[in-house]
Amino acid sequence: MNKTRIRDYGIQMGTFPCGPLNAITDVAGVTVGHCTIDTPDSKTGVTVILPSQKNIFQKKLIASSYVLNGFGKSTGLLQINELGSLESPIALTNTLNVGLVQEGLVDYMVSRCEQEQVPIHSFNPIVGECNDCHLNNIKKRAVKPSHVLQAIETASQDFAQGDVGAGKGTICFGFKGGIGSASRKLKIGDTWYTIGILVQSNFGRTRDLEINGFPLGEKVYKEIEAASQDKGSIMSVLATDLPLSSRQLHRILKRLGIGLGRTGSRVGHGSGDVMLGFSTANVLESDSDFQTFSFLNEGNMDLAFRSAIEAEEEAVLNSMVAADTVKSYTGETRYGLRPYLERYIQEII
Repeated sequence: MNKTRIRDYGIQMGTFPCGPLNAITDVAGVTVGHCTIDTPDSKTGVTVILPSQKNIFQKKLIASSYVLNGFGKSTGLLQINELGSLESPIALTNTLNVGLVQEGLVDYMVSRCEQEQVPIHSFNPIVGECNDCHLNNIKKRAVKPSHVLQAIETASQDFAQGDVGAGKGTICFGFKGGIGSASRKLKIGDTWYTIGILVQSNFGRTRDLEINGFPLGEKVYKEIEAASQDKGSIMSVLATDLPLSSRQLHRILKRLGIGLGRTGSRVGHGSGDVMLGFSTANVLESDSDFQTFSFLNEGNMDLAFRSAIEAEEEAVLNSMVAADTVKSYTGETRYGLRPYLERYIQEII
């Protein structure tokens, strides 16, 4: 069996059931696409999350963001928190490519709106980033606007994880990091809802890594090119079909830090820890004077908190388990986690 997710080893995070794909795309309408650049010089790429198959500029979704530690260069967060809405796909890339990826999102949305005869004179593109300079010659700025369009064109429900797209050059706890995803289902009344997470992992000190409470990093840090500091960054994107207000989303996003902590993160000085979230349950219609929504009763928020924490922890571990060993443009090697996990699996379980 090709074991490429943490559950393939019999390790389950928490008690909530996962969706059929155990990914952010278990939320109906959400798709994910990558464009990976893998050359001797460039180990990087772009990952795009499409929150809806409809024109999201015209059919906006309720959204929020939360910055746990602000050592990052994301765009669009200011307007999301001011208006509580999302009008753009969410793109992830490397630090020095944020501007070019933003240009790609603008090209995409302008083109789509023109085709659908939707007026567009302002647009809030959402781009998140991690610094992949250890494996990728980041100064080359290899990701172009055309790569964003390629990622959007290939977006699907069943997408690759690990060292792909924006995760091609990232490092997590000194091992190869990447793109990881997980989902949880929660029942409120008679209805099941889904919370899905996607991460771009690029953080953590090797000795701090824990899996299911087991100190794996402490066991193996002398064997690899260990990360001696907790720095780098992580982008976390939450999607849900649970009816939530922007304020409620913000509350859930703050709890994702607990999921990071369960993997060993200490939210170090040099780590940009940024969370974005949106709900597909309510659509903001631009041509209405008033809008009426249903929102979750606050008494049920604990269910959302706990399921999101579980999905965050598992998404981070999936980003590492799915990743293969990658050698950088300078010859530096970052090893995939799987062989080290397999050595201690009986103790972890």
